[in-house]
Parts: sequence; C-alpha cells; structure tokens
Amino acid sequence: MKARVRKVLEALSPSPDALLIANSVDPHIDQSFYYFLDVPSGLFERAVEIGLPDGRLHVLTSQLEEETARQAARHDPSVEVTMVADREAQDRELAKLLPKSGTFGLNFHELTHETYLALGKALPGATFVDASASIKKARMIKDAVEIERLERAGSIGSKVALEIPKMLRRGMTELELAAQIEQHMMALGASSSSFKTIVGFGPNSAEPHYFAGERRLEPGVSMVCDFGAYYRRYASDITRSFHFGPTDEELKRVHETVESAQQAALAVVRAGVPAKEVHLAAAKVINASPWKGKFTHGLGHSIGLAVHDGFSMNHTVEEPLEAGLAVTVEPGIYLPGHGGVRIEDDILVTETGYRFLTTAPRSYLEVPA
Repeated sequence: MKARVRKVLEALSPSPDALLIANSVDPHIDQSFYYFLDVPSGLFERAVEIGLPDGRLHVLTSQLEEETARQAARHDPSVEVTMVADREAQDRELAKLLPKSGTFGLNFHELTHETYLALGKALPGATFVDASASIKKARMIKDAVEIERLERAGSIGSKVALEIPKMLRRGMTELELAAQIEQHMMALGASSSSFKTIVGFGPNSAEPHYFAGERRLEPGVSMVCDFGAYYRRYASDITRSFHFGPTDEELKRVHETVESAQQAALAVVRAGVPAKEVHLAAAKVINASPWKGKFTHGLGHSIGLAVHDGFSMNHTVEEPLEAGLAVTVEPGIYLPGHGGVRIEDDILVTETGYRFLTTAPRSYLEVPA
C-alpha cells in the first residue's frame, strides 16, 4: 500500500505534508480508506488515515477495528496503527503526528461537512487542499491485486447469471428472484451484493434503475436482472435479460439489437480512445434500428472499490480510456409499458483492446414457462 500513498501525494502540486482520509459513520464511509488499508472487513467509522510522503500510513481507529487494522499492519510494515478511545484522543494524536501549520490533502468528494469541521478544530493552523482528483486517478487504474479481485467478483456474477434460468418459475415475485440471486452470490464467496439487485419483470424491465418489487412472473414477458458481487471489497456489475415463455418477436429483435450494439462498442475499446467514441458506437447501432432514442443512459462506468468508481462513458466524455481501467459496457433499449433489454459486462481495458471480467452468455434466451 506504500506505493498507493506515494502515487496520490506525488500527483499533487505542490505536494502536501500529508494526505488525510477521514470517515464519518456508515453510510458515509470513504471507500478510498480501503484503497490504502487492505482489510477484508470492518467499517472503520470515524477512523482517520494519515498518508505521509514516504508512503507510510498511520491509522487512527477505535477499539472496534483495532485488531483488524493490526492484522493489516503485520503484513505491511509501512502501516502503523494507534487505537484512540474517542474524538478527543484522536485530535491529540493528529496534533502530535502532524505539523502545526501544515498543508494536508483531503478527499473533498467524500468528506462530510461535519468531519471537515472536526479536522479544522483538531488542526487549527492547517491548510486543507482538495486531493479528490488525484485519488480518483490513482484508483481508476488497477494494479495486479485489484485486477485479481475484480476477476473473482466477475466470476461470481457470471456463474450466478448462468443459474438464473433454472431459478425462474411461474408466479414468483421479482423480490424472490432477487433474493435467490443474492444468496447464490454469497454461496460462491461474495461478501455481499455490490448494489441493490435489480429484477424487473415485463413493463418494469423498461425502468433502468427499477427496484425489485411484488410483480409476479407470467408467461410471455421479458425480464432484466442487474446484479453484482463484492469480493474482498471489489465489485462486479453484470446484467442479463431473459424471456419467459412464448416468444415476443419485438423484444427478441430488441435483444439482438442490444447485443449488436454491445459488440460494436467493444470493437472500439482500447487505450487512448475517447470514452465518448465507445458510447457513440453502441448508440449508432441502436439509432439505426426501429428503436432510435430508446437508449437512455450512458454506456458504462468504471468499477472497483465502488460499483460506480468515478469514471463514466457517455456521449460527452472526452477523457481517453487507459490500460488498467475496469469499466462496464451496458447498452439497453427500453420500451415503456412493454419491456426492456440491457446487456452488461465488465471489461479490463488493455493497450490493444480489452478482456472480459464477466463471461456469461449474452445471446437471447427463451426460458420455457
């Protein structure tokens, strides 16, 4: 983790005296905390990390996560852990470890206002600068450890996608199917789902961010299943669309069009290509079909410690793809009141193209009712 601390600080100009990552309480936990401290469990509410220019990391934590942090320190000599009983003890440690009038980088993008004020009180002579862009950039390009975890998370999602057709039965609710998907991910080694599982039957599949509800599965409808696993804190995000029972010819053609759009986007992917060009390749296929204008969102986003990890692919993003960037590619067509189709895969960008992190079949599948 020493290299990660140095990577962030060296990208800031002028370089601050230290980097501070300060958590509030769940759900306001900065996922970057775990970028610098490699721990598989623990919330670390109100904990603070101090990253120094030489790469050392001081972790100030409560007794609740002290042992977890010390286990990480035993594997990484650049990590030092101090248990603090309360906010006052934490403030004393900050004042002891840091220069009185120092300049410190903060992750403004994730910091709560309450925590910002508390740091200002603990370090009254400090100057705070925004390190958000540097942290985002560092997290965006994955190292070998991160890639291995993303692959494991993607493998879990892919295996579950293969099992979904066997789970389907007439009369089951969207919530029941979502619960089975999540249970299967956990059984395969996921620590949790990486976001709230989306299952939409029939007309509900035309809502991209629909939450599973009480609608029951009936013959003749299509469905969208969008889910993901966390493995060692790294996320996968996969979507597969299925049809249950008698064929709906329009939705079958929609599925084939979405699949073609995804293939067109993937054909463009490689390091150096502006993100918008990948999106536009998919949009071109859809807009040449009878369903022009029915692709209503960006093509994808980066994944990592968060399922939406800071980078987007849509028609406005000029920023180029880079080798080591993990992103989703997820075109869709949505027909309100009828149904929708989305196909989503996770990929790792390479210098010459990409490789899949999710591998489940993506072609049209009609499951007998």
